[in-house]
Amino acid sequence: MTSRRNFLKTTGVASLAALSPMQQVMAMLKKDNQLGIQLFSIPKMLSEDFLNGIKLLEKQGYKELELFGPFPFSAESNKKSWEQAGKMLGFSGSGYFGRSAKEVKQILEDHGMSSPGTHTDLDTLENHMESLGEAAAILGHKYVTLPAIPDDRRQTIDDYKRMADTFNTIGENAKKNGVKLGYHNHGYGIKPWEGGVVPLQILLENTDPDLVFFEMDIFWTTCGGADPIAYLNKYPNRYKMLHLKDMKEKKEFSGDGGSMQQWMPMFPLMASAGDGVLDLVGIVNKAKEVGVEHFFVEQDMVADPEVALDRSARFLYPKL
Repeated sequence: MTSRRNFLKTTGVASLAALSPMQQVMAMLKKDNQLGIQLFSIPKMLSEDFLNGIKLLEKQGYKELELFGPFPFSAESNKKSWEQAGKMLGFSGSGYFGRSAKEVKQILEDHGMSSPGTHTDLDTLENHMESLGEAAAILGHKYVTLPAIPDDRRQTIDDYKRMADTFNTIGENAKKNGVKLGYHNHGYGIKPWEGGVVPLQILLENTDPDLVFFEMDIFWTTCGGADPIAYLNKYPNRYKMLHLKDMKEKKEFSGDGGSMQQWMPMFPLMASAGDGVLDLVGIVNKAKEVGVEHFFVEQDMVADPEVALDRSARFLYPKL
């Protein structure tokens, strides 16, 4: 009750009842959380003109940025794979987009932004943690997050058990280097495998909660056939970040979501927050209740960022 009174006093809003349900949820988050965005939403724009990309996000109200690699210190395997992907996807830059970590930090400060986390690859997490930790200290990253497990390391249940052990080892090393390991789920590993075992739950239940943290992508979780709120309820305090985007209509993978062939039909279903069928009010409310700290919009390589990302911002973080 006190927090509500403080909110009303500091914002000048006469009553929370005067706001929409989503506005009520996000308004109560405003003191503790800033609206965030994963920069993979606009990789081409940043590659062509990094500063103007940042200015666009600032204008739309985004305050927290989640970066993606590879970076100058990243594993060569990751640099090579991204070089090939960039050519295919139509952009050349990534990481710091030709700048140093200190230069990026200054640009963010100049525009009232911060970067609590970054995505990076498994090879870099396993073999270049010291360099990653040094860069994180400059930029203020709290979380270093793996966006996907390589295909060849998630083929069997035993692979997932080994990956849980790997996460614990990386998480311990991350802690020594001043950061926390996160894992971002896509849609694979969510549907039950043989014997009813759910691979994602192997990771959640066999990793040290003090060393390994999770970032839920609500779109891909839904594609995998799971309910984001149910996972947040079942594993409180494990999820520390959320990727937010909406879904035009609710659909699941035709199979287990383990291949690009199953992912591709889902991309056209991505929508700006509030333009789809997902229960964003309930998801965000539950996320805050169970310990989620950061909320990042992610609309992968969105075609019209000036409109689409602004729609998400206005829905999730209304101007009061």
